[in-house]
Amino acid sequence: MSTRISKRRLALRVALVLLLIGLVALAVWAYRHFAQPEPVWIQGQIETTEVRVAAKVGGRVESLLVERGQRIEAGQLLIVLDLPEARAKARQVDAQVEAAQAMADKAETGAREEQIRAARAQWRAADEQAELARVTADRIERLYADSVIPAQRRDEVAAQAVAARAQADAAREAYEMARDATRPEERRAALAQLSQAQSGRDEVQVALDEAEQRAPVGGEVSVTVVEPGEVVGPGSPLIVISRSDDPWLTLNLREDLLSGVRMGGELPGRVPALDHREVTFRVDYMAPLADFATWRSARDLGGFDLRTFEVRARPVEPVEGLRSGMTVLIDERRLR
Repeated sequence: MSTRISKRRLALRVALVLLLIGLVALAVWAYRHFAQPEPVWIQGQIETTEVRVAAKVGGRVESLLVERGQRIEAGQLLIVLDLPEARAKARQVDAQVEAAQAMADKAETGAREEQIRAARAQWRAADEQAELARVTADRIERLYADSVIPAQRRDEVAAQAVAARAQADAAREAYEMARDATRPEERRAALAQLSQAQSGRDEVQVALDEAEQRAPVGGEVSVTVVEPGEVVGPGSPLIVISRSDDPWLTLNLREDLLSGVRMGGELPGRVPALDHREVTFRVDYMAPLADFATWRSARDLGGFDLRTFEVRARPVEPVEGLRSGMTVLIDERRLR
């Protein structure tokens, strides 16, 4: 009889323990679902660096070699432009360079050997004429002293001798100039003109290089602004490249939500587009936004003015499928 009573008591105790466990579990479940407030989600957005490809010169789009959504590598050819004005300018400056080079070569080499020999012969002939005129003038002077010829004749011969000597001196200077080539200042001027022409050709070559637009960075083509056949002006965007390999999260947070946010700190968030996958981000940028766009007055409640800060954070680990424009939700309680 006592054994039966003991078994009943044991069963009753076990039932009481199970009931107590069930009540505790029910209380925990009720607390989680009814006692705790619903989470307040702070919404952010994934962004990436965008690079706009533009040409320095205007032209017509000859061919578009990529399309939206295409993955590209740095240096890949994107667009070919037709630049007829630049090609015409290139022919013009090439002719200017050739002319300037010829002038510089002439300044360096000086006169030709035939010109030097001709100038020397003219100088010698003029010198002989001057010497003959001097001898003749001396003879006439003696005849005038003997009263053989009149003074007018003497003066005429003396003037001819002076003129002949002047012509001989001029011929000598012409010979020396041909022999010594050009003057240093003329040589420098010719070289300066050549340098100027070459600089003009380099400038045109820069414009010609703009005919082939290549990707400055690798990434994904997010926007193609132009189509083949369109005319574009200098600096007009042609293609937008998105750096999808370097995404970051952007949040706009009031300063009363920044108590738990620190540079280098981590923020957990959920990405609805990735089946609410939880991703951990590391804060690497914090700065206040403009007052006129974010100012919020709290003085009516006896508080103070609140400002909004832009917070940027990058994924701690690479996240496959994370793209620009995706929403990220962060529980407000994780910020405090």
